[in-house]
Amino acid sequence: MAEHATGWWIRGDGAQELSSSLRRDISDSELGDGSVEIAVSHSAVNYKDAMALQGSRGVVRNTPLIPGIDAVGRVLSSGDPTLTPGETVILTGWGYGERRHGGLATRMRADPEHLIVLPEGLSPHQAATLGTAGFTAGLAVARLRAAGVSPDSSALPIAVTGAAGAVGSFAVFLLAKAGFPVTAITGRTDEASYLRALGASDVVSRQEILTHSGKAIGSEKYAGVIDQAGGPLLATLLSLTASEGVVVSCGLAGGSDLPTTVLPFILRGISLLGVNSVTQPTGNRVEAWNHWAALADSVPFDDISHTIGLAEAGEIAPRVLAGATRGRVVVEIGA
Repeated sequence: MAEHATGWWIRGDGAQELSSSLRRDISDSELGDGSVEIAVSHSAVNYKDAMALQGSRGVVRNTPLIPGIDAVGRVLSSGDPTLTPGETVILTGWGYGERRHGGLATRMRADPEHLIVLPEGLSPHQAATLGTAGFTAGLAVARLRAAGVSPDSSALPIAVTGAAGAVGSFAVFLLAKAGFPVTAITGRTDEASYLRALGASDVVSRQEILTHSGKAIGSEKYAGVIDQAGGPLLATLLSLTASEGVVVSCGLAGGSDLPTTVLPFILRGISLLGVNSVTQPTGNRVEAWNHWAALADSVPFDDISHTIGLAEAGEIAPRVLAGATRGRVVVEIGA
């Protein structure tokens, strides 16, 4: 085992400005708590990770902190009999990369109940490509279907916002795979070919949707929505959702406010449902990851992901925050 770990390290106490740097001398005593030690092979730069790397206190709850809300790696040692050295495990959520050290390092420690054994059919790189984004998209589509929305329940499409991003890409794929017509809503219509290849039947610019803003009730365009924007875009889509439609909210890239009225809910019976991907119980996680493993042969992982090295994570963070990356940014850390 290496004497020191290499990873991104965020410093800053009290009112002090946060700073991030790549440390190559993280000692064993600095890795934090957790009875399972993992040699991380892959992580990712999620939106939260990019915020952390850029010094956002809205994400960084404790310092010092190793960011990285996702991790895939090999168990080095375990204080729990259900996990044995050599097994490959997946970690998403549970406050890693926010309140405790995360996956943007060569080694990390975790609690066994937070880990999922890599299911057969998925490679470590594929699992990292999915990560929190794939897990969230899976939960959102499942929430939509559990609420009664099916390809047979309406001829209207399902709208997906932020469609060229990570969660959006996976949501478009899953919905199309299930037989839904999908309208991909994006600020980057130059990615139309990519989105159609994922299964979108239509690609619409975010600005076109926002031309309908300001109306409490608009025309019925969508049977359901998977939204990761929040703010005015979500409010507008609520007004465009058909009667008894379902809107699933799973992000706030466009803002945490919701400037709407009760009219879509009381005049059309629309349901607004939320998705929490951080503290889902183990059973739900295993089910979601097994579903992805069953689909793995048909998922265009190479088109959805872009792989970088650990040292490049800091450089790409501003692009992730600006929405200038497509799909997932996977970080290849080591074996």
